[in-house]
Amino acid sequence: MSFRTIIEPFTIKSVEPIRMTTKDERNRALIKAQYNLFKIPSRMVLIDLLTDSGTGAMSSEQWAAIMRGDESYAGSTSFERLESTVRELFGFSHIIPTHQGRAAERILFSTTCKKGDIIPNNTHFDTTRGNIEFLGAEAVDLVIPEGLEPRNPHPFKGNMDILKLKNLIKKRGKDNIPLCLLTITNNSGGGQPVSMQNIRDVRAVLDPHNIPLYLDAARFAENAYFIKLREKGYEEVSVKEIIHEMMSFADGCTVSAKKDGLVNIGGFLCTNNDLLAQKKKDLLILTEGFPTYGGLAGRDIEAMEVGLREVMNEDYLKYRLTETQYLGEHLAEMGYHTIQPPGGHAIYIDAKATLEHISPLNYPGQALAVELYKTGGIRSCEIGSVMFGKVEPKTKREEPAAMELLRLALPRRTHTQSHIDYVLEVAKEVLDRKKEIKGLKITKQTTFLRHFTASFEPLLS
Repeated sequence: MSFRTIIEPFTIKSVEPIRMTTKDERNRALIKAQYNLFKIPSRMVLIDLLTDSGTGAMSSEQWAAIMRGDESYAGSTSFERLESTVRELFGFSHIIPTHQGRAAERILFSTTCKKGDIIPNNTHFDTTRGNIEFLGAEAVDLVIPEGLEPRNPHPFKGNMDILKLKNLIKKRGKDNIPLCLLTITNNSGGGQPVSMQNIRDVRAVLDPHNIPLYLDAARFAENAYFIKLREKGYEEVSVKEIIHEMMSFADGCTVSAKKDGLVNIGGFLCTNNDLLAQKKKDLLILTEGFPTYGGLAGRDIEAMEVGLREVMNEDYLKYRLTETQYLGEHLAEMGYHTIQPPGGHAIYIDAKATLEHISPLNYPGQALAVELYKTGGIRSCEIGSVMFGKVEPKTKREEPAAMELLRLALPRRTHTQSHIDYVLEVAKEVLDRKKEIKGLKITKQTTFLRHFTASFEPLLS
């Protein structure tokens, strides 16, 4: 049996030039940015793998849809089309548009949580955790043990640990848990999927206690395609049907459409609770906009509606996962320790194992990110103790994160295979001299989401 190369299922109509920087220029940019890649100007980046959020390319159909955007303040026909598509795909009663996912999170938690509450999740991502902790609530991660073992090949490492969930409810009390979250796919844990059975099991645990289940569904289509590929009984089920079944177990969801909505800006919040929906819309009006635009232009709503339909194309999803797998397998072959199996939207390098000479509190993930940028202009994102380390307020003592990862997030429909091959060449050069890489120390930080703005200095030894 012969196998053909999985090609990009699109052709290119528009291009954006890349500025070819020198190593000296990149060194100066790093010093000016105080070794925080979020502060590097995009014009100084050759291949930007910092995030897959809002960084992808839109299709010709999406650009065409922009021209029919209804910019009416209230009663927009663009919202009517979005509402119809989301309701058909997800099945929820109320669809509330927001300018992006973190706005949906803020509205959800502001209307459901209070100080002292507990929010369980498989693994909270940065803005989710930040919004919860800002309200004085506690974000608790309950991923299965395999999800914390980088080289464990478990097919659904994003699953929530059912026993831990039961014990949490028993120990802390159902009245202190206003809702449970499940992130699909599990971004902080390596872009790993959650199985349909696990979603079903989580729901079964929550039902006797009347605890609502919400999905953090930014990458809903990628998770659905993983279920189709890996979960018995779903081989012949369409992605659209799988998405609808996933959502059927939930009371609502938050979505950053900057991921599987295939747009540069946009998101939404869904719920089946009529009373809660009204509270959410009231807060939306106060802080985002009227419920038929939610802080978005009508043209952006139109592009989002088209993207939600396009993302279900299985040729696209096959290409998407294959592109990520190609990068991951080649990195592993050259000697990088990576999260296995490869995730959907990104490859996660186990920086703790790759740079074993750098201690967690000298931030091996950030050190590796700095070196990849310095060597080849590749921007990436640390997901380790910079992002998730905990500083005890009184003693100022820092506890490292569970894992020290470097994420290479692939924007959708943006890079060709030659771009990925260039990333691999730079990665090989960095790996060959990994012993020369030094750790970093933080010189300035904020209380919440410090990784966005923190300042660093390289250690001398």
